[in-house]
Amino acid sequence: MAPWLPFALLSAVFAALTAIFAKVGIKDVDSDLATAIRTVVILILAWGIAIGRGATAGLPGMSGRTWLFLGLSGLATGASWLCYFRALKLGPVSKVAPIDKLSVALAIGLAVVFLGESLSWRTALGAGLIVAGSVVLAL
Repeated sequence: MAPWLPFALLSAVFAALTAIFAKVGIKDVDSDLATAIRTVVILILAWGIAIGRGATAGLPGMSGRTWLFLGLSGLATGASWLCYFRALKLGPVSKVAPIDKLSVALAIGLAVVFLGESLSWRTALGAGLIVAGSVVLAL
């Protein structure tokens, strides 16, 4: 088994739980406030793990390029979360979550274009099925 596979599967489980918990949690709260609260919880959790594992020792050696792209990733994540929570506030999880998962197909395309990753017929077919499935579920 690939060493990344258990983490990817757990990521999917936690992402599914995120949608369910968020939908219940934003019932009587502004979606932007809900995102801010969620972000604080994630901030505390992530820094607690990084400090606990001693990962912060790598901070001084990080390059400006690393900071730039991690910062851009953080901005993209924040924008994604704000949009996701707003969508959950306005729509059902069964329609919002599949559209959100179009990010998988988009990430594959962007990885091919910008990172030079190869695109096999299986990967292309899988991405196409994700798009088709998202459309079917959202309609």
